[in-house]
Amino acid sequence: MWLVFILEAVEESAVWTTAKIGAVRGLAGHTAEWVRERLPRIYSRELVDVLFQQPYCRIANVVDAGIVERQAASRYLKALVEIGVLREETLGREKLFVHEKLLALLTSEEHGWDRYGSSD
Repeated sequence: MWLVFILEAVEESAVWTTAKIGAVRGLAGHTAEWVRERLPRIYSRELVDVLFQQPYCRIANVVDAGIVERQAASRYLKALVEIGVLREETLGREKLFVHEKLLALLTSEEHGWDRYGSSD
């Protein structure tokens, strides 16, 4: 009986985690498409990948990924703010660019997310 309970819990956890991973992948694909359509000059898959490494990004993250130099990285992140992908926040002397959709997805029990432009 105890073993069945544990196995059911493991199965439930695996199903939930798989759904969460699928949701993150879906959001990543949608984000890539949104950025590619609205900012074709700065779009790269590497840039979108940086946005999904954690729910916030710093200019240094873009630079460290080898995408562009510091000034261009700042412009890129500000452009992503303008199209609604990121929200800029100042923390002391540092600027953080928060990916609110990813943060909401990661902190929610749910696996859904709103498309860009639908709730803005």
